[in-house]
Amino acid sequence: MVKIGFDNDLYIKKQSEQISRRIKDFGGKLYLEFGGKLFDDYHASRVLPGFKPDSKLQMLKNIGSDVEIVIVINAGDIENNKMRRDLGITYDNDVLRLIDAFRGIGLYVGSVVIAQFSGQPTAEVFRHKLEKLGVKVFLHYPIEGYPYNVTTIVSENGFGKNEYIETTRPLVVITAPGPGSGKMATCLSQLYHENLRGIKAGYAKFETFPIWNLPLKHPVNLAYEAATADLNDVNMIDPYHLEAYGKTTVNYNRDVEVFPVLNAIFEKIEGKSPYKSPTDMGVNMAGYCITDDDAVRHASYDEIIRRYFAALCDRRMGTGSDSAVAKIESLMNQTGIDLSQRRVIEAAVSRSASTENQPAVAIELPNGEIVTGKTSELLGASSAALLNAAKAIGGIEDEVLLIDPAVIEPIQSLKTNILGNRNPRLHSDEVLIALSISAVGSDAAKAAAQSLPLLRGCEAHSTIILPQVDQDTYRKLGINLTCEPQYQTKKLYHK
Repeated sequence: MVKIGFDNDLYIKKQSEQISRRIKDFGGKLYLEFGGKLFDDYHASRVLPGFKPDSKLQMLKNIGSDVEIVIVINAGDIENNKMRRDLGITYDNDVLRLIDAFRGIGLYVGSVVIAQFSGQPTAEVFRHKLEKLGVKVFLHYPIEGYPYNVTTIVSENGFGKNEYIETTRPLVVITAPGPGSGKMATCLSQLYHENLRGIKAGYAKFETFPIWNLPLKHPVNLAYEAATADLNDVNMIDPYHLEAYGKTTVNYNRDVEVFPVLNAIFEKIEGKSPYKSPTDMGVNMAGYCITDDDAVRHASYDEIIRRYFAALCDRRMGTGSDSAVAKIESLMNQTGIDLSQRRVIEAAVSRSASTENQPAVAIELPNGEIVTGKTSELLGASSAALLNAAKAIGGIEDEVLLIDPAVIEPIQSLKTNILGNRNPRLHSDEVLIALSISAVGSDAAKAAAQSLPLLRGCEAHSTIILPQVDQDTYRKLGINLTCEPQYQTKKLYHK
């Protein structure tokens, strides 16, 4: 059972209070750059057990009538079909998903900004698509010398070229599908345009990690470095905060490096800078809401290991780098992490070895019991492991068949004979559908199906890189999956 180490209700309360205070400090209008994920911050929920993935949204809903959301997407990311790995969708499709999701909980989406726009054809197509859907779109352009040529940036040839985003509410949340989208530049551009119009407005950052009032090498902050290993983010002591206040705080290299430039931009726009340090810019109460330091330390160690296997798999698939793997290995050495503490690894590897190295998956249940699944003629290892886990949680004897082979065989026939798939084995999503159908006439299948929600938060390991459909099913069930960096076959193309 996962030990709670974070007070989510206190976090929502403190964050809401701090943001309301910033709005007042800046005269009634605040551009708030949101770092990380708004809807589904599963990284935070893993390293801060008790943090709810939607807690940021709940905080915004507390002040919902004052909130306007602007979503920023980089034109280059549209052109390059950049993907959100956790969701398996492109950034432009994620913009549509975000709009729907915000509207679905009653938050107002004012517009979308396409940043770094220089006539990219696919970005132009996306702009027209949004406008046909009734979404306001504003274009922001590349600025030569950004962010260091302050004179050009804060001029008609810099921010002045950007279209002014028409906003109507005191809190403007600037968010994006992922990093590097142009959120900060969008905020600063708006401050420039608001100042030209005589409107008082301010800027702040909503960043959860690194947590500024935890030690530099605290596992929570190191887990953030592991999560951003591909970006080469490095946590560091904020030298500006230390000089201004004599207090040690933690920030990350990109914010520290760019702070003098930001200060100069603030001064150029408004005559003076409201901040003495990068830490000052942040609104982050997470550190005050940790209730069990040992629990979050342990959870962070687990996350670093998960990130290590993700980096290994990315490298194997050609989407990652040696440097990202080396970075996480260094973090593991700093913390003394041993892969053996992830018990599902050895269980999966042993199960595979006992079946002539056929793929195997192991799942650790909430009570600490580990169940495994192996590849068979009917089921893939990931599917078998899910059924065995559901049996164990539901108190169903191991020899009980949850799904009659007579149900599975027609599905296999459909896959191979009609749909043209070569692999007849059922993937995880297919086996769960078959389980749901079987539950109509089987008490055991019904009990197993009802046990599936209890798998949320469980750990799992596969001896091969699972197909995306299986990875997606595990993610939707809330199972933390890692995979060995190898494929089942030696083919060059893996669907």
